[in-house]
Amino acid sequence: MDKGEQLYEGKAKKLYATKDPDVLLQEFKDDATAFDATKRGTIVEKGIVNNKISAVLFQLLETKGVETHFLKSIDERHMLVKKVKIVPIEVTIRNIVAGGMSKMLGLEEGIVLKEPVLEYHYKDDALHDPLFNEYHIKALKLCTEKELETIKLRSFEINNILKHFFLERKIDLVDFKLEFGRYKGKIILADEISPDTCRFWEKGTKRKLDKDRFRRDLGDVEQAYQEMLNIVENKK
Repeated sequence: MDKGEQLYEGKAKKLYATKDPDVLLQEFKDDATAFDATKRGTIVEKGIVNNKISAVLFQLLETKGVETHFLKSIDERHMLVKKVKIVPIEVTIRNIVAGGMSKMLGLEEGIVLKEPVLEYHYKDDALHDPLFNEYHIKALKLCTEKELETIKLRSFEINNILKHFFLERKIDLVDFKLEFGRYKGKIILADEISPDTCRFWEKGTKRKLDKDRFRRDLGDVEQAYQEMLNIVENKK
């Protein structure tokens, strides 16, 4: 499909118009950022990996009744997606203490939580996506109470589906970020699900198979991304 006008460019993706006003072309980039883009670099073929992993996981969620913006894969770096209006709320689901939760609460990484923790972050790069709560969301009229309830229920539902999927593949889903958008009056899942937006640990060893390898200069970044793609696609 021919690319139309570029409508958006973020840290990891670009969005282009298509001949259908309700459909966009989403392109995944190799650019890598961390710590609010203060650290920048390139992860070779990251865009290919994230596109393929996201496609598999979106299709998995669709089979379980979770509507997403995914329509179909076009090639290694591109997918067609529904044109949504993103709700300016990032949802983080945490199953194991790591990253921001560890720093904020002074907890050791690796503590398995008794139940999943849901966090809301205000989607604003300039403000570093600050943590806020449902009272802020309602007061600022970022979405309706019904929409927020849908976001919350869908987030936990997605967590249950993905946790089971990855446990079968001997991977712990430590935490992950979700974004939702409005499409024809409904709230649906958007953005991506990939090693950029999730923390994946090899079960038992806690070996990191996600962007933390880039953030923390652990090395073998490309290999980790490719390994996760092979795991998701059930390749040896």
